[in-house]
Amino acid sequence: MAAAVARGAWRGRRRVALRLARRDGAPWIASAAASFSSSSVPTTKLFIDGKFVESKTTEWIDIHNPATNEVVGRVPKATASEMEAAVASCKKAFWNWSETSVLSRQQIFLRYQQLIKDNLKEISKLITFEQGKTLADAEGDVFRGLQVVEHACSVTSLILGETMPSITKDMDTYTYRLPLGVCAGIAPFNFPAMIPLWMFPMAMVCGNTFLMKPSERVPGALMFLAKLFQDAGAPDGTLNIIHGQHEAVNFICDHPDIRAISFVGSNQAGEYIYERGSRNGKRVQANMGAKNHGVVMPDANKENTLNQLVGAAFGAAGQRCMALSTAILVGEAQKWLPELVDRAKNLRVNAGDQPGADLGPLISPQAKERVCHLIEKGVKEGASLLLDGRNIKVKGYENGNFVGPTILAKVKPNMTCYKEEIFGPVLVVLEADTLDDAIKMVNNNPYGNGTAIFTTNGATARKYSHLVDVGQVGVNVPIPVPLPMFSFTGSRASFRGDTNFYGKQGVQFYTQLKTIISQWKEEDATVTKPAVVMPTMGN
Repeated sequence: MAAAVARGAWRGRRRVALRLARRDGAPWIASAAASFSSSSVPTTKLFIDGKFVESKTTEWIDIHNPATNEVVGRVPKATASEMEAAVASCKKAFWNWSETSVLSRQQIFLRYQQLIKDNLKEISKLITFEQGKTLADAEGDVFRGLQVVEHACSVTSLILGETMPSITKDMDTYTYRLPLGVCAGIAPFNFPAMIPLWMFPMAMVCGNTFLMKPSERVPGALMFLAKLFQDAGAPDGTLNIIHGQHEAVNFICDHPDIRAISFVGSNQAGEYIYERGSRNGKRVQANMGAKNHGVVMPDANKENTLNQLVGAAFGAAGQRCMALSTAILVGEAQKWLPELVDRAKNLRVNAGDQPGADLGPLISPQAKERVCHLIEKGVKEGASLLLDGRNIKVKGYENGNFVGPTILAKVKPNMTCYKEEIFGPVLVVLEADTLDDAIKMVNNNPYGNGTAIFTTNGATARKYSHLVDVGQVGVNVPIPVPLPMFSFTGSRASFRGDTNFYGKQGVQFYTQLKTIISQWKEEDATVTKPAVVMPTMGN
């Protein structure tokens, strides 16, 4: 009976979410009756040349709510002609957009950031509906993307060129930062708002036009953001959105009019996109997988450290490329393990829209199966299972993709659960006798996205920060993701490309330099005496 009531309540919430998605006449959603897909659920449209258009494809992908596995929508695999039309729209719009004054582009993004603020909670509800994360985490998803939009509004400073006068007599040299042309972005499922907002605002404020492909699992947030961008005054054709899977990715990698590709996702996909896109002469930035270590020194503030570890390991159900998925307990800090387990036990697992939920479901049954397999593999290879979240049951959501917080201790570097990115609510715990041993462990791991050290000793923190071969280091900060005035700087196997996301590196990625050397000889200068009398026919 309780389960039936919960399912009924969920269907009610589904109707509410769909009404939110249909704000202002359902611009990016087609009703089931109007859809070409013959579907009993709404379908997501494409966004081409300033219009939300229903795809004429015969191939559709189901969108599931991860808390129930109920099909809540469908997304098209865009046809070849639809994808071509999207690129053609970007290409056509590029000249006028790139020649639009920097101040005019800035004004559009100033209006855009305000519209995102005004609609932040509605976007967050769509994220929770399709992706499953808690509402609080979804709001953080939107907010961290909004920060990049706000930074893009600083374009008048970010895009400045350089000048050197009088390099020789009467000769000056200038460099300008100019847009590339049509750029493209391929986004993952875990941050439906933040990652697209890492991409197209920085590219477009620099004068590029943009083709975006969101994850087919979570298209709603980006479609909402596209509508807001249009409302902010973005010209038709400057932003286009297609949907799909492998064919859409290959199309982006191969199309000759696309100059640059931004990607965030798995290593398998990222390596493929980097290789194929680069082979076709494109700039590619690919932010990929991670195995982020938290090194706990015995002099650390225990209360703060344990709370930080638990939050960073299990928040968002571990589906973050910056999740602190590995802890190295150094020396006496190994005695803190029972307290760490107790704190993880107290986290509340539930559907993301439920009050008090600390973490929601994984994105799909396949993701849950993979996480559970890696947990079992760790146990078989000798790890100690101190907390097992595989059999958790969430009342009213028995069909959801839930895995509770899980802790594997006595893990060794040769174990599969350590070598692979689990991408779930699983913390693997290793032990080290000294700081040097911990640094060696981290540096022997191929990934380089992020790491953190917990200590009250400044010399220890400085030594770790300087010797560890990881792109982003937190000192008593568990998830050291830089704010947009800096740049994301993951390294080694976590990144492919020359230039990373947002900040100064983002501007560099989306622009090219043009150098002008000019000579105006002093003796050629024309000096005309100003006329100060009333002009007549004779003068």
